[in-house]
Amino acid sequence: MPQPLNILHLHSSFNLGGKEARAVRLMNLFGDRARHTIVSGVPGETGAREAIAKGISYEIAQNPPPLTGRPSVDRYQAIARYMQRFDLVLTYNWGAIDGVMARRVFTKGQPGLVHHEDGFNADEARGLKRERNYYRRVALGAADALVVPSQTLEAIALNVWKQPRGRVHRIANGIDTARYLVAPSARAIPGFRAAKDKGEVVIGTLAGLRAVKDLPMLVRAAAGVSARVRLVIVGEGPERAAIQAAAMAMGMADRLVLPGFLADPARYVGLFDIFALSSLSEQFPISVVEAMAAGLPVAAPPVGDVPLMLSDENRRFLPGERHEVLLRDLLQQLAADPALRATLGAANRLKAQAEYDEAQMVAAYATLYESVARRPGALK
Repeated sequence: MPQPLNILHLHSSFNLGGKEARAVRLMNLFGDRARHTIVSGVPGETGAREAIAKGISYEIAQNPPPLTGRPSVDRYQAIARYMQRFDLVLTYNWGAIDGVMARRVFTKGQPGLVHHEDGFNADEARGLKRERNYYRRVALGAADALVVPSQTLEAIALNVWKQPRGRVHRIANGIDTARYLVAPSARAIPGFRAAKDKGEVVIGTLAGLRAVKDLPMLVRAAAGVSARVRLVIVGEGPERAAIQAAAMAMGMADRLVLPGFLADPARYVGLFDIFALSSLSEQFPISVVEAMAAGLPVAAPPVGDVPLMLSDENRRFLPGERHEVLLRDLLQQLAADPALRATLGAANRLKAQAEYDEAQMVAAYATLYESVARRPGALK
């Protein structure tokens, strides 16, 4: 049997969010054809390891060189030396860009490197920082490939970061859509009880509890809906207290469910009646694809590629701008009209099945990784 591909993952953080969910899914599907070492740029943020399947060969790196800090030749050299022991290096988002810069400064003996950009944190949600754009432009010249999931990010990579088209690969996020056809488990969300018999409409979302997701805005929008609603926010992160405070202020603390991180969304997304986002910034969120595959209507601001992802039927109902009142009004309309929810959800499911099934995504990533590592067929 060929030697497994030895892959280093440099993550900005490794709590479960969109990029981590995709990375873990690829790890699980590559199986014994690869082994993985994972570095989190934020020490201790490694919650996504819970989604790694049993039998996958991986380790969380102990005492790796720091991925963040002031520019330093010594730190770049330490990162470069660390990377040399692997067949392939995968870096993710701004928090791991110094791994790419280390390769630019110390090129000798370096393995192939693929950088992934999935979006921006709150500090760049309303506009990219000039100094970071320049730093990315310089660093990314050392990457063998840059992967983005959205048309929005592809345009930024080409026009702002000035990357040559041959280096930029747009690979849409995909999931196993067939799994979302199975009825969800009523007990899959701790602290949540089925509310259909009480006439409640369940608004749900999957998101890291981070400032860029602006989940207090979703709480306020849901609280303004006149129908009887319950809001379920699945995820973990530093904004939990702010979300709870918003719910308390809006008088809906007893209608908010915060179960923390839950693996396997196919088991519970179908418990929602409406899927909602309130993010300041998104690109191509996997959670939206999961909601579509489960047959849900989506209420969201027009951020990133979200309008392009949805069915034509659902897209027509999105607000024209990101505004709390507009989101509330859309939630109100969907909550009051079960037939509309069913129509939009059915159209979303068909589009997810046709365009976002994971088979295409996995094949594209495997081919790219094999090419950059110069190991054709290693992951298939």
